[in-house]
Amino acid sequence: MECKKVIIVEGKSDKRKVQPIIREPVDIICTNGTISLSKMDELIDELYEKDVYVLVDADDAGEKLRKQFKREMPEADHLYIDRAYREVATAPEQHLAVILAGANIDIYTEFLEKRMNL
Repeated sequence: MECKKVIIVEGKSDKRKVQPIIREPVDIICTNGTISLSKMDELIDELYEKDVYVLVDADDAGEKLRKQFKREMPEADHLYIDRAYREVATAPEQHLAVILAGANIDIYTEFLEKRMNL
């Protein structure tokens, strides 16, 4: 079955952090930092008619990548982590779960429950 939702992250550590939180089938694509125009064009073709979410670090490199996606894929949804965490890979799972759930991505609710018990 083909995934209808795609989350774009910067690196493999971001993917490893986000993947266990998500319950539904979602493709997670790593850009490995900046992305060339040819690679962006490939992605645009590949992601046509899919729900695309951009989840990048709250730093200069992440913002640069986010701007590129806003320009090239204006229909993508942008998910923001709290700047205090700076990186997706270091943000608490509960924080990511709230962000993902807010974007109507089906998550494992125990990640939200951890937050309630604090």
